[in-house]
Amino acid sequence: MRQLNLDQLRTLVSISDLGTFSAAAQALHLAQPTVSLHISELESRLGAPLVVRGSRRVTPTAAGAALVERARRLLRDADEAVDAVRRQAEGRVGRVRLGTSTGVVVDLLPQVLEALEEHHAGIDVEVSILGSNEAMSRLAAGTLDIGLVAMPQPPLRDLVVTHWRSQAMMAFVPQRWKAPKRATPQWLAAQPLIFNDATTHMYRLTMEWFAAAGHSPRARIELNYDAAIRSLVAAGYGAALLPLQQTTDAPLNERMQVLPLSPRLVRRLGIAHRPRATLDGATESVLEILARFGQA
Repeated sequence: MRQLNLDQLRTLVSISDLGTFSAAAQALHLAQPTVSLHISELESRLGAPLVVRGSRRVTPTAAGAALVERARRLLRDADEAVDAVRRQAEGRVGRVRLGTSTGVVVDLLPQVLEALEEHHAGIDVEVSILGSNEAMSRLAAGTLDIGLVAMPQPPLRDLVVTHWRSQAMMAFVPQRWKAPKRATPQWLAAQPLIFNDATTHMYRLTMEWFAAAGHSPRARIELNYDAAIRSLVAAGYGAALLPLQQTTDAPLNERMQVLPLSPRLVRRLGIAHRPRATLDGATESVLEILARFGQA
């Protein structure tokens, strides 16, 4: 037996609810001969009469009533399936895998996720704490959808990286130290220092800043977690170069000084993803929200 036709089942349900072929035809925007054809084909396919044509009303037979009951469930499931696909395609539901550093997670991502919840509550964002190199590798491997990464990045085939935000780098210094108004490479190089891990883009950015002034300092300790570095600075263990985080550094810790750098140093962040034509709707929606928090 051939598979049941959903349009024909919808016609049968409409006849059962409305009582006549003409009313069903009008409700379904079909010609009445088409409605009659749907029922006759169903009856032929199932080998049983499905409706009784009365003088004033068409009523389902016992077999027709059993089919109507199940047809309602099938049609509801089909409608829900179509709606689910449409919502996925339109970016209203889905799961997006996003990778970024601890600093971005603490300072910027909560605002992004709050806006996403307001506008696209059906999208779940799975956040992984990743360095920029690993984020780019996972994007290339297809195990990540979006990376918030340090710029510049070496070009990778089939990956797009665009500027998102810039963050001023500052010198975080223990409060008890006697410090200048602006921290220079010369002054900092003479202090005990806490650096990011040598594999990170932040480390390379910091060392290039020192090297441009003719210095190559060694760190007292290297870490890869901004909050831990800030805690060590507050404890007086050393000074660190880190991006200023508007949300967490605004109420300055009484045990730290935050000094501007001279010359100025800026960390640039980018959004990395696969080409737009290959993205699903949920990823597009997350990119749209991220763009609202970007900087020209």
